[in-house]
Amino acid sequence: MRARPGTVWLLFVLALADAAAGGETQVEPEVASRMLASQTEQFEQQVVKVTDNVYTAVGFHGANTSMIVGTDGVIIVDTLLGPSSAARAYKALREYSDKPVRAIIYTHSHGDHIGGATAFAGDRRPDIYATENFGVAEGVNAVAGPIKFKRNVRQFGRNLPPAEQTNRGVAPANTDDHDRGKGFIPPNIRVPAEGLKTTIAGIDVEFHPAPGETDDAMFIWLPDEKVLFAGDNFYSAFPNLYAIRGTAYRNVLNWSESVAKMAEFRPHFLVPGHTMPVHGEQAAVTMLSDYSEAIRVVYDQTVQGMNEGKGPDQLAHEVKLPEHLRDRPYLIEFYGSVPHAVRAIYAGLLGWFDGNPAALNPLGPRVRAQKVARLAGGTEKLTAQMQAALAQEDYQWALELADYVKWLEDGDRELARKVKIAALRGLAAREYNAPNRNYYYSYANELEAGQLSELWH
Repeated sequence: MRARPGTVWLLFVLALADAAAGGETQVEPEVASRMLASQTEQFEQQVVKVTDNVYTAVGFHGANTSMIVGTDGVIIVDTLLGPSSAARAYKALREYSDKPVRAIIYTHSHGDHIGGATAFAGDRRPDIYATENFGVAEGVNAVAGPIKFKRNVRQFGRNLPPAEQTNRGVAPANTDDHDRGKGFIPPNIRVPAEGLKTTIAGIDVEFHPAPGETDDAMFIWLPDEKVLFAGDNFYSAFPNLYAIRGTAYRNVLNWSESVAKMAEFRPHFLVPGHTMPVHGEQAAVTMLSDYSEAIRVVYDQTVQGMNEGKGPDQLAHEVKLPEHLRDRPYLIEFYGSVPHAVRAIYAGLLGWFDGNPAALNPLGPRVRAQKVARLAGGTEKLTAQMQAALAQEDYQWALELADYVKWLEDGDRELARKVKIAALRGLAAREYNAPNRNYYYSYANELEAGQLSELWH
């Protein structure tokens, strides 16, 4: 794994201490920028030689694609989002072998791993391996496709101007998405739940179903080379146990157990679905063990708090990673977020109701805003408090007050809109969690451009 520069590592430690104390991923703007710039090193475009016969193309799109060189052909693990990016990666990989592709493996069914298969397959279609339940990653909530698409654009900052771009947490900011999914080839060999051991192009290959980020995930083990391909169950950032674009519940306990199972193989080389490959048995096993523990700790603390009667809002501010995991570079919340994970676990296990009878039939947003205005001493005073919060750089509070003012018939909705835009940008500049940052900036830009309804959302 590439070492972090000393000055940037010091920033990580200092920033994480501040963020941990506040339970959030907000730090000073210059610190956030430098942290995100350091994370960008994890997906600079290059081909990484993992072993003498394993090569991983990093940064050619959002995910990684790998080539395993056998005696009479090669095996491809994951194929990027579309044929254009896949073709560029394949050209780079071809510098190391021109043998024909004998097999393609999909570690799971997310589009950025399966959409470019035709660029590798050529005219002679190879066998394509995937789990028996391949394809369930997004199908469960496909009915919400339109809103998920809008939120996906915000989460990944796809429409952000260059000045507001950094990265996507585990991927570069800019990717070629015009041919999304156009190179997908359906799998013709399904890996059963108990796994599969076989030989392809003279290479012994083991397939191990391992639900985690998706229920159809699996990891690939090369016993002779001691190489493990983790798919998206591991990458160098705190895992995205919940994606703010909107996802069905990702079984967090299964995810932790799957990563723990990977660690048991004691790989000498670990190839994640995103970010740089890891070299060395001690590093790989430690990272996988810590990753599994981090997921399990968040799950256990959330469940304990639930059973004590605590609601998701309280738990999202209370659940923390233990100190010995908090400063691990591969567990920094560049992509996933502990508070988001807590809320997802709570909803996944108990649903939306937090147990407080006040939440059974809460007031509607307009009525609540009217009552809050009265408490503040009227609309003018509430508006003044909103402006004061912004002036004091209390951006979250300004954001929440703007959402009250916008509902008031006698409120200055245009001023509330401007305050919300400024507050969103203030939060974005201080945010080192890439999805949060991208969402703040994207939403601010949509508001400014008049692309949202009068009362926004």
